[in-house]
Amino acid sequence: MDLINIFSDYTLRTVALGSALLGAISGAIGSYAVLRKQGLIGDAVSHAALPGIGVAFLLTGSKNIEWLLLGAFISGWIAIYIVNNITKHSRTKYDSALGTMLSVFFGLGLVILTYIQKIPDSNQAGLEGFLFGQASTLLKRDIIVMAIVGGGIIFIITLLWKEFKLLSFDPEFCQVSGFPIDKLDLILTTLIVIAIVTGLQTVGVVLMSAMIIAPAVAARQWTDKLSIMVIIAAIFGAISGIIGTLISSSTRNLPTGPVIVVIISSIAIISLFIAPGRGIIWRKIRDKNNKKQLNRNIVLNNLYNLNKSSNKSSGYKIEDLSISQHEYSFSIKTIEEELRKLEVLGLAEKNNNNWNITRKGMNEIEELRGGLEE
Repeated sequence: MDLINIFSDYTLRTVALGSALLGAISGAIGSYAVLRKQGLIGDAVSHAALPGIGVAFLLTGSKNIEWLLLGAFISGWIAIYIVNNITKHSRTKYDSALGTMLSVFFGLGLVILTYIQKIPDSNQAGLEGFLFGQASTLLKRDIIVMAIVGGGIIFIITLLWKEFKLLSFDPEFCQVSGFPIDKLDLILTTLIVIAIVTGLQTVGVVLMSAMIIAPAVAARQWTDKLSIMVIIAAIFGAISGIIGTLISSSTRNLPTGPVIVVIISSIAIISLFIAPGRGIIWRKIRDKNNKKQLNRNIVLNNLYNLNKSSNKSSGYKIEDLSISQHEYSFSIKTIEEELRKLEVLGLAEKNNNNWNITRKGMNEIEELRGGLEE
């Protein structure tokens, strides 16, 4: 029913579209923050934007969203500028500087908001909504602004694709190749700040960092290619925005922003477990298979060594293999199980109670040793 309402209900359609746009923008630009191990930047910028919102209101006396977001952008950008200079001119690590600015600016923002709430003017009501977002207040003009901002971010990412890629994966090579690494870092950081500020009205200061990081973390589990990662992250972000809007609209007094964050966080957690190749479950399966392969190769290699050293046509007893397996502490039962598997594969053969390696088995070990030597 709610899915149908997206097309018929103006408010629901507006909120869903705005949330989807925010998710797509955040996922795309957040991929670079994750790859550059700057996960805390979203938290720092979103919290640092709060005093900018308060100051913008005090200066203009208006809750016009454009002025408030401009103040948030300036405040967030100043915080990152200070962080970069602290890191550059001192021994303070990047994450420590980010954490410090996060606390200082957020504390300042709360002080300013508290002061504003005490002003005898009803116009200040609603500013606290920026803490957790107020997606239900999105208007058509807000969606247009988000679309323009998102299009601009995607355009710049496409234009500087090669440069941003080098900056993310190998900044040292990027610098020695003659690229203006400081300017590129400034542009990329500015784009991240813009994306974060754009989402404050929807998700809020407290939760916006999850929208920057979670889609990219989820997408990283599914691919090793940057272009695919950016696309998947944008899709995950958009999907979480739509689903979060639908869930919040179906339950009374359930805020949209937090629900969106819960959805995208769930997608990230699920991806961490089930994504092929990098997921925890797949990795455990792969490790288990690798262990089985290793056990098989060890037993086959010992058969090969025994054959080369004594060349008994009658074969060798399991106890002979057990002695040669001392450093791996294989049990007789384990060796026997591996021998049976080798027999099925045609790599070993059983003669009465003795075992020997086949020509096929010898060829496989020699190929394996040859590959290791290369």
